[in-house]
Amino acid sequence: MSPEAELRAAIAGCRTCAAHLPHGVRPVTGFSATARLLIIGQAPGSKVHASGIPWDDASGDRLREWTGLTKQQMYDPAQVALVPMGFCYPGKASGGDKPPRRECAPQWHHRILDLLPEDRLTLLVGTYAQGHYLPGARRLSMSERVRRYREFLPHFFPLPHPAWRSTIWMRQNPWFEAEVLPELREAIGRHI
Repeated sequence: MSPEAELRAAIAGCRTCAAHLPHGVRPVTGFSATARLLIIGQAPGSKVHASGIPWDDASGDRLREWTGLTKQQMYDPAQVALVPMGFCYPGKASGGDKPPRRECAPQWHHRILDLLPEDRLTLLVGTYAQGHYLPGARRLSMSERVRRYREFLPHFFPLPHPAWRSTIWMRQNPWFEAEVLPELREAIGRHI
């Protein structure tokens, strides 16, 4: 078995957080050693938990719209690695889902990143991914991190989470669609 296949099997068999997952363990991720685009999101929602397919919901539709990726491209692990901060659905909280479990990123991310090409672009989708991978920028609001995306290139590209609430945020921040999305698509084009 290849190191990549061994890692996938280890993640699929992970039970570290089982006692804290009210809907059971179902790690949802996808990657291969050739993926030069890495998308790090939050954690699977209930629909993704049910299907086992990353970003298989309205947020995924919006993310594909933002990135210009087709479903075929996004779900081709040879091109795109899909790695959430928490691999399993954490359950509901008031006002949305619970935060991603804190155990996943320290346990698995470095092992996945070690497999990926060094010249990859990493989309940091939402505040959990940005807080973990851009610790020096935690003092900035999510909007400021996104507005100042050029400061994090060529390795990282911060984005808001594409949940339904992002439509309100986009109306309040028209620069995102006008300025950031064309640059995002261009950066992705250099890695796909």
